[in-house]
Amino acid sequence: MAEVTARVGELPVLGVTPDPFGTLVRSVTGQQLSVKAAASIHGRLVAALGEVTAVDIRRAAGEDLRALGLSWAKVRTVHALADAALGGQIEFAHLSRQSDEEIIAELSALPGIGRWTAEMFLMFGLARPNVFSFGDLALRQGLARLYPASAQAAVPPAWAPYRTLGARYLWADNALHRAGGVPLP
Repeated sequence: MAEVTARVGELPVLGVTPDPFGTLVRSVTGQQLSVKAAASIHGRLVAALGEVTAVDIRRAAGEDLRALGLSWAKVRTVHALADAALGGQIEFAHLSRQSDEEIIAELSALPGIGRWTAEMFLMFGLARPNVFSFGDLALRQGLARLYPASAQAAVPPAWAPYRTLGARYLWADNALHRAGGVPLP
């Protein structure tokens, strides 16, 4: 990992989002998509709604959200997320006080939100420092490339309490390799 951090350099510091609902909607729009495609769809969503709030999402017809690029499954998910926020099932202002596993359990109870989405929210929405998502293909590929002789599940625990930083370095290193900027070790 020392070689990776030297190759990648310093990463920007993550902060806790002031808009946990909007951040989670962004995570949902990015499920199983490239970063570029996810950003494009989310950009269209923001342009259409102005703000991405529970009220705005709930007011938007499913067909309108679908026309912006969300799949029907994601339309159902963002509507369920808005209903949970508006009905008090999930209190976004208080999520940061819960443990990682409590948040994962609470969010995963909603349709279309699984462990991966909840872990991305923990990392990028709440800036939790000790999260690693084995559900992320790029992270598993990075581990396999950098630690071919190790069981993947054994590597990230050694990075505690900074597993999120380790994951971010793996993603950044993968991006360098995809861009052709660095030969594979």
